[in-house]
Order: sequence, then structure tokens, then C-alpha cells
Amino acid sequence: MQRDAPCYVISVAARLLGTHVQTLRYYERAGLISPSRSRGNVRLYSDGDIQRIREVKRLMEDLGVNLAGAEVILRMRDRMTQLEREREEMERELVKLREALTQRLPRG
Repeated sequence: MQRDAPCYVISVAARLLGTHVQTLRYYERAGLISPSRSRGNVRLYSDGDIQRIREVKRLMEDLGVNLAGAEVILRMRDRMTQLEREREEMERELVKLREALTQRLPRG
């Protein structure tokens, strides 16, 4: 199953996380998670959503970070991950360009 496949209704997600349904709704309002919606407008959480909420709980409970701080930390981590992917893509493109240039240069 894919990490981002929506599969858990809010009550199941709350049970998996050991939290209240209202807490999940609050996290959504705060912009920490964005669960998918079914055609009937039912929130559906993915494994990725569950993992993100676990990270929020860990930051708050184990490290004493408040909700705003957890949001900043997660957004920074997401941005770092995105930048790392972009860097890797640019490195692959650079290798391709170097190979193409090497093939075009006269041998001497």
C-alpha cells in the first residue's frame, strides 16, 4: 500500500494514534495535516498522515515543543527534503550534460 493512500476514517486514525478525534480536527485546522476527503466529505487519513501526526506528538510530548514550533519544524524538514530531491535531480542532470559534452569534444 502507498504511504499517501487515504485509508483510515478519523475514528480509526484517532485510535491508532491514541488521541481524540477533536485533536485530529484541530491539527487539520492548524494546517499540520490535510487528510483526503471521500465523496461524502469524510476525512480519510493515509499512513503518511498518521506518521506526521506521530511526529507532531513526539515533538510536543517528548521534546516540549508547542504546536506552532512543531509546525515550523515539520515545514522546515519538508523543505529540506524537497531541496535534497532537487539537488539530487540537478546532480543527475549535470552528469548527463558532462557525458554529452564529453562525447562531442574532439579526441586528442
